[in-house]
Amino acid sequence: MKIFILAAGLLACSLTGLTQAADMTDDAPLRTAIAGSHRSSTNVARDTWRHPYETLTFFGIKPAMTVVELLPEGGWYTEILAPYLRQDGKLISAGVISRTLLESKPAVYDKVVRGAFSPPKAIYNFAPANSVDMVLTFRNVHNFVELGDDKVKDMFKALYTSLKPGGVLGVTDHRLPESMPQDATATSGYVHESYVIKMAESVGFKLVGKSEINANPKDKADHKGGVWALPPTLANAALDRDKYQAIGESDRMTLKFVKP
Repeated sequence: MKIFILAAGLLACSLTGLTQAADMTDDAPLRTAIAGSHRSSTNVARDTWRHPYETLTFFGIKPAMTVVELLPEGGWYTEILAPYLRQDGKLISAGVISRTLLESKPAVYDKVVRGAFSPPKAIYNFAPANSVDMVLTFRNVHNFVELGDDKVKDMFKALYTSLKPGGVLGVTDHRLPESMPQDATATSGYVHESYVIKMAESVGFKLVGKSEINANPKDKADHKGGVWALPPTLANAALDRDKYQAIGESDRMTLKFVKP
C-alpha cells in the first residue's frame, strides 16, 4: 500500500511538472507581435510598466482564439493583439477605437472586427452568445463604477454571455488599497480589487488567478487629481514632475476569471 501511495504521489508530481512546463512554453508569435515595427515608439516605451507578454500569457491567450478587447480607444493593446490573432484567430474591438489606427496599416489591422459596446446605454452588440474564447479589459472597469452596481453587473453579464463555457475574462485596472475608502464614482481612477471580483462573481464568473505582474508598490493611490497625476498623463507635472516620474505608472490589479 505504501509503495502504491508513493507511486501515485510521484505520478501526481510528474503531472504537475508537465502542467507547469506547458504553462511556461514560450509564445514566439506573441513576442514577435510585441516586437513588431508597426508599434509606435511611445507605446513601446510603456512596455516596462504594462508587461504585455507576461500579462497576456497569464490570461492564457493563444493565436487561434476569438478575443474581444473592450474599449481599445488609442489601441495600445490592439497594436499587439491584431497581428497576433490575424492569421488564425479573430480580434473583436468592442466600443471606441481610433479609426486612424485601424486605417494606418491595413496589413496589420484589416481583419479587426468592430462591435458595439456602451455600458451607459446598455448596448452590447459585440459578439453572439457563447462565441468568444477571451474578453480583455485594460483599465476600464473604474469608468463604469459611477453607473451604479446594477449597470456594472449588466456589463459583466454581457461579457459572461459572450464567452464560451471555459472562456476567460482578463482584467487589469488601477488598484485602490482596500484600507482606503472607495469613491462611489471612482473619480480618482482607482478601484478596489475586491469590488471588481465581487461584480464579476455576482454574474457567474469564477476567479481562477491573480497576478502581481502589474503591481507598483511605489504608487500609494493618494495623488492630487487621481491616477492621472502619474505617467503617462502627468497632470500635475507643473507642480512636481520628477516626483511622479519617480513613482511610475499606477499600481494595477491583474485578474483572471473563467466562465464555468
